[in-house]
Amino acid sequence: MNLRFIESFVWLARLHSVTRTAEKLHLTQSAVSSRIAALEDALGTALVDRRDRGFRLTHAGERFLQFAEQFLELEQRMQQEFENPAQAPLLVRIGGIETVLHTWLIPLVERLQALHPSIEFDLTVEMTPVLNEQARRGALDLVFTAAPMGGGLDCMALPAMDMCWVGPRQVKRRRLTLKDIANVGLMTFQRGSQPHVALVEALALAGLTDKRVHAISSISALVKMVESGFGYATFPRAAAEQLALRHEVAIWPSDLRLSPLPLYAINWPYPESSPMRHIIAQAVEVATQMAVGHQKNR
Repeated sequence: MNLRFIESFVWLARLHSVTRTAEKLHLTQSAVSSRIAALEDALGTALVDRRDRGFRLTHAGERFLQFAEQFLELEQRMQQEFENPAQAPLLVRIGGIETVLHTWLIPLVERLQALHPSIEFDLTVEMTPVLNEQARRGALDLVFTAAPMGGGLDCMALPAMDMCWVGPRQVKRRRLTLKDIANVGLMTFQRGSQPHVALVEALALAGLTDKRVHAISSISALVKMVESGFGYATFPRAAAEQLALRHEVAIWPSDLRLSPLPLYAINWPYPESSPMRHIIAQAVEVATQMAVGHQKNR
């Protein structure tokens, strides 16, 4: 539906005259009449009552006028927004798995804020499937998840995160052997997540196919469970090192090798001229630098 046609209808409803509407919009009277007729054809109903000599909208025309005025108001707001881009804050919607939150998401946001003081952030922490779906629907501008995604989105693999075992600090540390693993409680992230699947596969390769694995959806809850002595958990090492500084947990060496946690930056490709494209590129660059930095510190 042509917005200029809607504008013609609104002014016709305001001025009650095709002649005055044509003068207002610098059109011919026939052009105004053609626009109104095109709107009526598109809507399948008459908007102007032509039975009387005076001007009058039909009931459908009165109802359509409310929507038409809202259309024009929204257009005006959009023009004001993009005519003065420097004055309007740019909302950047970033999502990440909880592991990213506990490693470098906050430093990343701080770096972007320093580079672009006018940015407003909308941060979402969720599971990989939820974040990928929100990215697919356009609800998030950039996500950091543990699974790749196509379908027209840009997907860049970041350095994977080393995984490790975490146990209670109050227990004297030693190496966690396969025998130990067979006899202690084991915990990891939510069922179906990459750490959960990788741990189950590692246990199967070690011949521990009947070993139970508790799935905990929150890192904070997982840490509490470890502190209480409920069992041992798998964590990305970068997150475990940060958590060990603030909680009664410690990293344990182990005979059971854990697969690294893959990480991907996923976003819709914005036009070259879009400031969002530039910000996303900077965010991915900073995230890569931080991920590489964690790997070098190993």
